[in-house]
Amino acid sequence: MSLLGARGAHAQETWVQIEAHSTLAEAEERARAYSGAFGNVAGFAMSTGWYAVALGPYSPDEAGAALTRLKSDRLIPDDSYVTDGTRFRQRYWPVAGAPSVDPAVAVTEPAPTEAVAEPVAQAPAPEPVAEPEETQAEARAAEALLTREERMLLQTALQWSGHYAGAIDGAIGPGSRRSMAEWQTSAGHTPTGVMTTRQRAELIGAYEAEQAAFGFSDIREIEAGIEISLPLGLVAFDRYNPPFVHYGERDGSGFQVFLISQPGDQNSLFALYDLMQTLTIVPLDGERGIERNRFSIAGANAEIASYTEARLDGGLIKGFTLVWKPADTQRADRILQTLKSSFKPTGTQALDDSLGQPLAEPHEDLIAGIEVRRPILSRSGFYIDASGTVMTTVEVLDQCSRVTIDGTHDADVAYRDAALGIAILKPREALLPMSHAAFRAELPRLSSEVAVAGYSYGDALTQPVMTFGTLADGKGLDGEEDIARLTLRTLAGDAGGPVFDMGGSVIGMLLPRKESDGRVLPEDLGYALDTATIMPALAAQGLVPAATDRSGAMAPEDLTKLAQGMTVLVSCWN
Repeated sequence: MSLLGARGAHAQETWVQIEAHSTLAEAEERARAYSGAFGNVAGFAMSTGWYAVALGPYSPDEAGAALTRLKSDRLIPDDSYVTDGTRFRQRYWPVAGAPSVDPAVAVTEPAPTEAVAEPVAQAPAPEPVAEPEETQAEARAAEALLTREERMLLQTALQWSGHYAGAIDGAIGPGSRRSMAEWQTSAGHTPTGVMTTRQRAELIGAYEAEQAAFGFSDIREIEAGIEISLPLGLVAFDRYNPPFVHYGERDGSGFQVFLISQPGDQNSLFALYDLMQTLTIVPLDGERGIERNRFSIAGANAEIASYTEARLDGGLIKGFTLVWKPADTQRADRILQTLKSSFKPTGTQALDDSLGQPLAEPHEDLIAGIEVRRPILSRSGFYIDASGTVMTTVEVLDQCSRVTIDGTHDADVAYRDAALGIAILKPREALLPMSHAAFRAELPRLSSEVAVAGYSYGDALTQPVMTFGTLADGKGLDGEEDIARLTLRTLAGDAGGPVFDMGGSVIGMLLPRKESDGRVLPEDLGYALDTATIMPALAAQGLVPAATDRSGAMAPEDLTKLAQGMTVLVSCWN
C-alpha cells in the first residue's frame, strides 16, 4: 500500500525541464548555476544516458503557468518544456535530497556525488546518445503553452522557409498543420503536423539566423516616396539616378536593389516596360506581362537573374527591381517575399530628375547609370506583306543567337540566300505593319530621282532616315545584270532598306557597301538588288509580294510617311 501511495504521489508531479547535458560534470555545473536563482532546481539521470536540469515539482497547472512566466521573462531557455518525469531516474541534484521518483524503477547503482572520484585511464567514452524528441502528446502540450506572438513567429518562420502561405495570425489551423508537416519532411523529421519544442527551436533559429545575415531594415525613401524593408546586410545605398534609387551589392553579396519612382501616365508605364527590357540587369528569357496599370518582368541567364514590378497610381509610377546571381535563387525567393509584402508607395512625389550626380562624360550605353543591352550589329529591313514578313540583308545575320525587329519583336530566319544577299524574317508574334512594299518590276529611267529608307544610325533614332539620290545605271560597275547602281550617300545601317521611286514603288533593296581589290569607291556610290531578281526568289519560297505599275510622283512628305510605316530596324544579338 505504501508503494502504491508513492506511485500515486509521483504521478501528480510535473516538472519544467530547462536543460539536458551529456556529462554529469556539465549538468552539475549548470544545476549549481540555476540554484543561485531558483530554489526548486532538481537534477536527474535520464534513461537516455543524459542528465536533465529541471524545476519543480509542480502540479500540471502550476507547471504550465511557470513555463509561460519564466520564458516570457527570459529566465529559462526558449526550448524549455513541461514533462511528467517519466524519463527521470536517479537524482543527482541537490546532493542531499531524497529521490522523488518511483524507487521501483530507480537505478540500483548508488547516486553519484561530488566525493566520488572520476575513474582514471578509462577507455574512450562512447558517443552520447541524443535525447529523444518529445512524444506527440508532450509536443501538443508544449504548443498549447505558446503565446500568440510565439505562434505568429512560428508561422512567419514557416512562411520564410517556403512552407506557409496563409495569414500571420497566430491561429494554428489546418493550413499551419500542413505547413508544419511539409517542413518536418524537408528537415528529415516524421511529418506529424505537430512540431516538438526542439523542432520549433531549429526552424526559428534558422529563420532568425538568416534574418540577421540579411539585415532587413525598414527604409523610408522620402525623395522616391517609397517605404520598403531592404536586406541591408546584402545591399547598401549607392546613388540616385532618376527614375532609379540604386542599392548596390555589399561586400560582394551579388545582390542589388533598384527602387523605381517617376511621374507618368499609361504611356509612360508602357515605355518603362520596354526600357527595362533593354537593360543588362533584365535577362531576355523569363516570364513577363503588362496590364493597364502595372507590369512585372522576370529574367534569368547563366550570369544574372532579376525580378521587376511596377504600378501606376495617381500619376506616379513606383516599383522595384531585385538582382541576384542564379546560385542564390533560394535566398532571392525569400528576399522577394519581404520586398513584395513590405513595398508601399507613399506621398505624392516621385524622384526629381535633378537628383544624383551626372556622368563626367555622357555614355550612350548607360540609361540612368545602368548599362543598356546592345546588339552586335543592326541593319535595316522592310515589310513585304501584311502579316509582318520582313526582307533584309544577310549581312545582319552573321554570328546571331537572336534576331529582333524594331528591337522588341523576336523573329526567325525563314530563308536566306548568300549569293543574292537577301534574307526573309518571320516574326514570332503577329504584327500589323502600317504599310508594306509594292514592288515595281521595271526600273525607272536612268537619272530618275530615287530614295532609300534606312536606320542609318542604328537605334539612336526611332524613325528611319530618308536619303535621296538618282538611279545612275541598271547594271553594276562590273556589268552585273541584277544590280542597279545609285548615286546617293548612305551609311552602313541603311543596308537592307527599301529603294523607292518617287511614286512610292519599291524598285530594289539596298546592298551593303563593299570595296575590294584595293579600290576606293566614291562616297556617293550605292548598289541595289533589283526587283526583277527579288520577286522570283520570293515566289520560290511561297511568298507572293504585291506588284504595282503605278507612275507619277508623291509629295516628299507622303513618301516619307509611307517609308516610315514600312521600314524596320533589324538587330543581331549574341
